[in-house]
Formats: sequence, C-alpha cells, structure tokens
Amino acid sequence: MPTFEARLFLIAASLRSGKLDLNQYLDEILDRIDKLENQIHALVPESDRKGRLFREADTLRRRFPYPARRPPLYGILVGVKDIFRTDGFPTRAGSKLPAELFVGSEATCVSVLRALGVLILGKTVTTEFAYREPGPTRNPCDLAHTPGGSSSGSAAAVAAGFCQLALGTQTIGSVIRPASYCGVVGYKPSYDRISTKGIVPFSKSADHVGFFSQDVEGMRYVASILCRDWEKPESRQLGNLPALGIPEGPYLNLAPRESLIAFERQLKILANRGYVIKRVRAFDDIVGIAERHHKMIAGEMARAHKKWFYQYESRYMPQTAALIREGRKVSVRDIKLARSAGEKLRVELETIMAKNEFDLWASPAATGPAPEGLSSTGDPAMNLPWTYAGLPAVTVPTYHGANELPLGLQLVAPFMADERLLLWAEAIADIVKERDA
Repeated sequence: MPTFEARLFLIAASLRSGKLDLNQYLDEILDRIDKLENQIHALVPESDRKGRLFREADTLRRRFPYPARRPPLYGILVGVKDIFRTDGFPTRAGSKLPAELFVGSEATCVSVLRALGVLILGKTVTTEFAYREPGPTRNPCDLAHTPGGSSSGSAAAVAAGFCQLALGTQTIGSVIRPASYCGVVGYKPSYDRISTKGIVPFSKSADHVGFFSQDVEGMRYVASILCRDWEKPESRQLGNLPALGIPEGPYLNLAPRESLIAFERQLKILANRGYVIKRVRAFDDIVGIAERHHKMIAGEMARAHKKWFYQYESRYMPQTAALIREGRKVSVRDIKLARSAGEKLRVELETIMAKNEFDLWASPAATGPAPEGLSSTGDPAMNLPWTYAGLPAVTVPTYHGANELPLGLQLVAPFMADERLLLWAEAIADIVKERDA
C-alpha cells in the first residue's frame, strides 16, 4: 500500500487562502480514512468522527471568516497520541484501565496547536502506556509489517495521509523509529524543550514530546512554536553545509550488515554533494548505556504507576507489568545515578563533536526496515543513546531498501541546537531520497 504525500505548508496555505475549501479537504481525508482505516487501525475508534469534525470546521470558519486573519494552521488535521490529555476525548493510553484515572487538564502542546487553528482528527493508537506491547496498527507501506512503536498510530496516520501532523512521544525510540519504518519525517526535540504537561507519564527523565509530518519545512514551523526559546538560525548558517560525524564502534555494529550498507550509500550521496564525513569512535560502553537507561525508565515508570498498578495490576499487559515490577526494585539513588549518567553522556558526545569539529551526528534511524508481523514494534537500539542524552534528533526518509520498505537517516545535534538541526535536515532530506550515489 503506497504512502500518501501531502506537504503541511502547501495544504495550510491553501486552506488559509480559501483556495482549498475546508469541507472539501475534510471530505477527501475522511473518504480516505473510510477506505483504509479498517486495514491500518491508526486511530482510536470514534462513533461520529465525521459529524464532529464538520461541526468544529463550521465553528472555525465562523470564527475566522476572512482569509487574511486566519491562524497559520487553519483547518489542518492533527492526530494526537492517546497519552496526551485532549479536551473532548477520553485518554486510555492504549490500556484496559478506566479512562477516569487519566482525566486532567489538556496537554499544553495540544492547546497551543488548537490556538494555531488545527482540527483534532482524533486520538491515535499507542502501545500500552507507550512501552512495548503492540497495538493493532499496521504499517501503511506494507500491512504485513509493524509501523513501530510506541507512537504507532501517529506515524501510520501521517504516512497514510489521514493527517498532516501528529503528536507522539519518545522515551527510547518511539518517534524516530516508527517514522523511519513508515517513511515519514519524525522529530524528537532536546529534552524538556516541549512541555510534557498533560501527558500520561512513562519516565519523567526520558519522556520527550515529538511529532510526525511529511516534510521538514512543516516540521520546522511547528517546532518554532512548540519549542521554548526558539531562535531563528543565523544567516551565515543558511548556506553552510554541516560536517557529519559517524559514531564508529559497537553502537553501529548493533545494526545488521544490510542496514549498514544502505547507510554507507546515504553517506556517499552526501559526500558527493560536498558534505564532509568524519568517522569517530563513540559509545564504547553501549551495553552499559542501555542498562543504565533501562534501569532509570523502569524505576520511574514504577513510581508513576504506583497507585494504578496497586489497584489494577491484573489489567496490565505482560511486558508493561514486568517493567513495573522490575522498576520497584530500583532505588531512588540508582535512578538519580542513572539520570546523572545520561547528562554525562550528553557532555561526552558534545565534547567529541567540538574536538573533531563536526556539526551533526549521522546514523541509521533504525536497525533496518520495519520487521514483518505485529508481535514486536522493532528494535530501538539506534535511538536509545541519543534519547538518554536528551539530544535533539530527526529522521528523514531515504530511498527504499531491497524489500521496498522505507529506510531513514537519523541526524542528531548538540543539546538545544534544534534550530540548526531542522534547518540542515531540510536540505539533507531532499538529497538522500536519491537512489544512486
């Protein structure tokens, strides 16, 4: 099943100007959902989605009758991962627990997007509490394959053309990996640069709000509003090509040979366009890094779910329950030590960048294309260390692999350098789509 490409900026401009009628836009999207959603299962079911959206569209149109006064994302449909509290929608976090447990104020980032004029398409499917128990969602590129997790529904909804923007979260690899699997752009900002207020927590030290779109240009615009203290990149950076650092060693060796061959092709394409490639040693202790990160998120999840798990332990799925039980054994001291180790890793990575004079790290966005079957959401090994360090990351789609499923290139910048990351990623995204170096 082919993915649907619709650039956020073009559609937003057409809706604002009236060139694209809002009702026509909704009709086309909802017809697409009617045809495909019973195969993809990206959205949490809703009894009268069409009626609600047309009522909300009418309200929006009456509020902003004049095109010149319409907000920048007027009428744009947005999917919201079902761990974000969203007014008018129950929050279940992909679980069998009572929705009443998760009632609270709307997530800050959802409210900000509403103020920009978006329409909420609906909740998107998530794995249980954003961990590893797969949901029903299938990959729009091939229904026999996983879309990845935990933001499975958000990635699939954007890839299938159900919405132009979708919110997700990443605690290990839950934005970058599904974006890679589904052939869309995924962005995870620097830690705490987008507020997690109003989100059902997993690990307060590792939870990142992220999002999905079809193009980096649209991603940059949304990031400039949602990310705190956003600054316009300096004009001198507009024409500069960033030097790319490749983290040689045990981290890259976690990816199979076929994936590394594809990654090298991507690097060759970029080198042929004038990008400087620097190979440096990094992550010699990748096993220890993964262990410390795991201990931290397990301990924090156990504490976040303490009351819920005491009351509803039997309703938790096996993998989630096992993580919480494991986390109960993690001391507060060990959580603090693991958190401190993540901050130390951030400093180490930035020191390597400064010493070797490169601007972005580059690596595969996942260990390979989306695995076949729905019993697993895939391996987050390519994403974990960057998340643990809290560094901003983006994945851009590259050419498809030998099995015709998407691959992604992951780019990572220093902490709080999200502006430069997305600026440079926009140009790189256009280049790495080429099939021939």
